[in-house]
Order: sequence, then structure tokens, then C-alpha cells
Amino acid sequence: MKVSAVLGVDIGTSSSKGVLVDVDGRVLRSSTRAHEVSRPRPGWVEMDADVWWQEFVSLTRDLLAPGDVEVVAVGVSGMGPCVLLTDAANVPLRPAILYGVDTRSTDQIAQLNERFGADEILRRCGSALSSQAAGAKVAWVAENEPDLYQRARRLFMPSSWLAVKLTDEYVLDHHSASQCTPLYDTDDHDWYHPWAAEIAPGVVLPPLRWPGDVAGRVTAEAAAVTGLPAGVPVITGTIDAWSEAISVGAQGVGDLMLMYGTTMFLVHTVAARVTDPSLWGTVGALPGTRNLAGGLATSGAITAWLRELFGSPDYPDLLRLAEASGPGARGLLMLPYFAGERTPILDPQARGILAGLTVSHDRGDLYRAALEATGLGVRHNIETIEASGGDIRRVVAVGGGTQGGLWTQIVSDVTGRAQVIPAQTIGASYGAAFLAAQTGWTVSIEAWNPVTEVCEPRAEFAADYDELYGLYRELYTSSKRVAHALAARQVRFLGAARTDASKEQRNEGVAS
Repeated sequence: MKVSAVLGVDIGTSSSKGVLVDVDGRVLRSSTRAHEVSRPRPGWVEMDADVWWQEFVSLTRDLLAPGDVEVVAVGVSGMGPCVLLTDAANVPLRPAILYGVDTRSTDQIAQLNERFGADEILRRCGSALSSQAAGAKVAWVAENEPDLYQRARRLFMPSSWLAVKLTDEYVLDHHSASQCTPLYDTDDHDWYHPWAAEIAPGVVLPPLRWPGDVAGRVTAEAAAVTGLPAGVPVITGTIDAWSEAISVGAQGVGDLMLMYGTTMFLVHTVAARVTDPSLWGTVGALPGTRNLAGGLATSGAITAWLRELFGSPDYPDLLRLAEASGPGARGLLMLPYFAGERTPILDPQARGILAGLTVSHDRGDLYRAALEATGLGVRHNIETIEASGGDIRRVVAVGGGTQGGLWTQIVSDVTGRAQVIPAQTIGASYGAAFLAAQTGWTVSIEAWNPVTEVCEPRAEFAADYDELYGLYRELYTSSKRVAHALAARQVRFLGAARTDASKEQRNEGVAS
């Protein structure tokens, strides 16, 4: 007899994950597909949407292969906010432009602020324009790729792309829409059509639903490709960080979710609408909720980069070396701005810095400094959230970075905040599965995923980390001009390198 289960799939920055979960919240099977984003220029981060669908199909067929599970609903989520423009037949016109790690829309942000007013955008949309704003990236395509844009008719994100491929329904969730600044009005919970008509002419913006609402049902065509039963419901889905918050029950007023992944997301649930120009004010993933959110542009991306530089040792070995290094990484301090930075400095031209290096420092020190840099960035965001009117009462950790214990311990030590860690930290795919389960079952996340661990800050390290945090804040301010100048040089260097490559290709063509 087959076991009834829900399928949850999340399209992340560095991998796609799928899980099968039974009615009691037990993960029956999980599967992962690693991928890479494209970085064609400094500040540009893209991905081919075909990869999203191919990996969904591969994950689903892998998970269903034993034939012992009957899928009764499908949940989807994905990184965001992203901008995938297609024609009217849902054919992608270019690779998707990813969320705040892609910083290309600086000029469009300035133009939109001038056109509509920065204060008015913040008031209506809940967030100031930044590299996170999907609306500004639509404007970038319209301005820089006008011939392509003339064919644009629809706007997708990873979750809505999976939904349309599975159901033929063109929808988007309210939370994702609220990150399409300045296209969405967070008070009216609807597209703001006067601005949308000017910023995204010709694009028919999708009908809006809540993440747990049913988008549609698996079509016969999608069933044949994926192996899913035709007719099962597919939820609308949402952005991965908000699905992660659902997966650990971090949706109550006062909760703050910390998502440990390729990037770091912070999602704080507030009692009423709160805005701050250095944070993101959004509607929540659940009806009636509101969030104040932030994010580091790089966190796990830095540790993965270091691991590659070190010759790809196992992560447990690097964590052991980092633990031996001790608090303060033997006098090292890192700014984690390797892809610019999102909140709270909103500086796409910021760059990573490793200060205090000597020839006596080793791999463990560098790895420790990277972990501490994330903690320092989280502390900066927490202080900004609370200064803006947030009220953080509970911190919940989720994501792959919670494994091993050291990273979460460092963040607690640096911030002085305890973190609760649930039994299941697999993240967004589990949250998507939970939302899908609610289409047919009566379930609670507290029963599915109870808290099993609390990471307490260690008081003996508080003074050292207070001093390091002061230096961290000072280092950005004092190095900002140099970092911006180097960012400009990187753009020029890449342009020169591309010109040389083009000449070489032309010469090869003549020689052949």
C-alpha cells in the first residue's frame, strides 16, 4: 500500500532541493541538485529558467522512483525576488535576473526615485528601492534591452515558474509581489497599476494569491514529464526565505528567522506595518502578517569560496580548524561584502575585506573570520531592525549552515541572542511541503517540527565581540571610498578582458 505524502521543491541559489513528507511531518526522502549561477559581469547574477524546470523534473522522478508513495499535493518555492520575463507563450526571453545579489539596476533606482519620489515609494511600497527591488530590474531590461523587452508579456519568479509549468496557471503570491518595488502597494495588497503601467509597459502582471493558495492542478502534460499524478493541487508558493520561516514556525509576532544559506536572510514578524529605508518592509507569507526583513548578499557563498581556495577539504574539517582558531580568529576581521551588500548599508559597490592578515594566519583563522563576519552582519541588521521599531522576542535558526553547530554558536556569541533550532532545518522545501499539506490535511508546524535545541550565547566572549563589532562598523566607513574605487576598476578590467577575448576569437576565425 502506498504512503500518502506531499512533495516540496525549492529552487535555491546554489542548489535545488526536494522532499517527500508524510502526514506526520516525517521526511520520507530528500534529494538535491547542485547548480551554479552565471556572473557575466561584476554585479550581474543570472540563471537560466530551464534549469529550474529540469531540476524539478529530475528531483521529482528521483523521489518517486521507488513507487511506494502517492503524492497528494505539491509545494514550490524559490530564491527571489527574481525577474524572469517571457513572451505570451511563456517562452523566456533572457536568463532570469536574480535578487539583491544582482546590482545592475543602480541607474534605474536613481531614475525611479527621481520620478516618483523616494519617500513616496517607501510609504506606498514598504521598502526603499535597492538592489533587491524587482521592479527596478524590469526597468533595467526595458532600458538596456529594448528590442527584447518589446516581446515581454509575463513576469515570473522560480516558484511561479514551476507553478505555470505544472498547472498552466499564471499566478504570483502577495509576498513575492511586495518585493517587486515599486510595482506593489502593501496597504492595498495589489499591484499599483499607475506605476506599473509606466515601469513595465506591455507586461501583464500576474493575478495575486497567498503562498498556500492552490495555483492549479497538475496537467496531463506535466504529469507525463514528472511522474506526478494528474490533477493533484499545486500551491502558489513563495520566496525561499519566507518558506523557510514557515518551515520552522517563525511567523509569530516578535519572531526573527535567520536563514543560514548561500546568502543570509532575516525575517522579523511585526505587529503592524513598519518601514525603514535601510530594510525591507513586506507583507508576510501568511494572510494578515507583515515583516521587516534584511539580508546579507553573501554568507555561505564566502565559506564555499574559501573551501575551494583551500583545495576543497570537508566542511567538518574546516569547522574543526575554525573552532581551534578561537573567538576573534587570532586578530582577523572580515567585511562580508563580496557581492556588494544588501541591508542595512544597501551598498552594491561595497567589497569584501580581510583585515589584520599576517603570515602566521592559517586556514582555520580565515574560515573563522568568515563565520564571524556573518555574525557581525547579522548583529548590524538586528540593531537596525530594533531601532526601526521591531521587537525581537525569539530567534529561530534554519538552513544548511545550522549543521555542525559552530556557525550558529558564533552568531549567538556575536549578537548576544539565543537561537532556537527545530528538529528539521532542511528549510524552504519543507516549508513548501507544509503549505501543500494544508490543502488536504489538518496539520500544525509545531507538531511537524518541534524545537529540539537552544543555542545560548556565551557571556565570556561578549566583551571581545563587542570590541570586534565596533571595529567592523569602523572598517566599512573608513574603507568605503577605496572599495568603491576598486569596484569601478573591476568593471573596467572585465571590459578590457572581454575585448581581448573577442579579438582572440576573431583572429582564430581568420586563421582557420
